Amino acid sequence: QVQLVESGGGLVQAGGSLRLSCAASGRTFSSYVMGWFRQAPGKEREFVAAISGNGGRLYYASSVKGRFTISRDNAKNTVYLQMNNLKAEDTAVYYCAASRIDHGGSWPSVRVDYWGQGTQVTVSS
Repeated sequence: QVQLVESGGGLVQAGGSLRLSCAASGRTFSSYVMGWFRQAPGKEREFVAAISGNGGRLYYASSVKGRFTISRDNAKNTVYLQMNNLKAEDTAVYYCAASRIDHGGSWPSVRVDYWGQGTQVTVSS
């Protein structure tokens, strides 16, 4: 069992930045593809970004590409999401996710093996 704990969410103004962190348990963190999903009120949970086990492959939803950067530090069992130039439409609960299989940029939520509890990101305009 892998446990994921997100942190770093909060309230920011449009155009601002936030850095989310996801701390993972387990000895095999580097073998997992890690990612971020988000869910706004009344909407489906959607894919945001993912990173392969060794950090060599990065995937982004078109809505965040160029603004968000996913990274990982396997020595710390942590994945990050740097969010810049935030927009009101980025407001959502952000969830850390892990998968044993690399689904690329078409990673459906039903193929997530482990979820974090979520952290709220609110962007005011």
